[in-house]
Amino acid sequence: MSLCEIVRLEGYIQSTYLAVYPDKILLLDGGCRPDVAMVLNYIAVNLQRPVTDLKVVMVTHMHPDHAGGAHKFREKTGCLVVSADKQHQWYSGFGGRAMHLVDINLAHYVAKRQGRSSKNLYYPAHLKPDVKVKDGDVVPEFDEWQVLETPGHTDRDLSLFHVPSRQVYTADLIIKLRHKFVAPFPIYDPKVYIESLQRIKDLKPSKVMMAHGGELVIDEATFESLIIQAPKHPRTIKDTIKHKLLWRKEAGFSIRKHKH
Repeated sequence: MSLCEIVRLEGYIQSTYLAVYPDKILLLDGGCRPDVAMVLNYIAVNLQRPVTDLKVVMVTHMHPDHAGGAHKFREKTGCLVVSADKQHQWYSGFGGRAMHLVDINLAHYVAKRQGRSSKNLYYPAHLKPDVKVKDGDVVPEFDEWQVLETPGHTDRDLSLFHVPSRQVYTADLIIKLRHKFVAPFPIYDPKVYIESLQRIKDLKPSKVMMAHGGELVIDEATFESLIIQAPKHPRTIKDTIKHKLLWRKEAGFSIRKHKH
């Protein structure tokens, strides 16, 4: 029988999940930079545990609300930072650095929409994990948790499957805002995104833990709907700008044609 209690905390702009064991704690994602103090305070005050009980912080992908606190957690607790086994950094090169700043600004925008006070969200563009994991690996020190590669939102998204309870943390693969499911932004690769949704559906999870939308039991019909309605084309800032420019060009052409 598993001695794990999964606790959901309200992070700065996303839900943050702790897997709490009698002798160790796993953080399912790196959160935003402001979440570090909140999580450590919860461990020290609510759980009355030393913060060094936090043994592993997962980073499912490199966006500000998933990787923003990782290095700070390691500085303060000595935990292992664990992430996907990729050869290159997500924010690589000049374009990557620019996108890093864009993503931080998008996180500020989300925080403002949620009525949050402004916080420092800056974090390193390059992650330095202690351990890199691949599909099917178990989380170091937490053998009950299986790593699933579920890309599409980015090229390195991870989900975490708690085998005993069949609960799965899907980070940004599935998002529910208010009463509506929406696809994440960006969609790096629509084809593999749909494959990732199908993979989670095939697990028949008892519960899906989302970074945006809380915890839900998602039935087969809803999964099918998510798959059918998933974007069929990339949805990135670059693609959005390109689409708008093309639309304006086509609209302008049709107007000129109409005038003649």
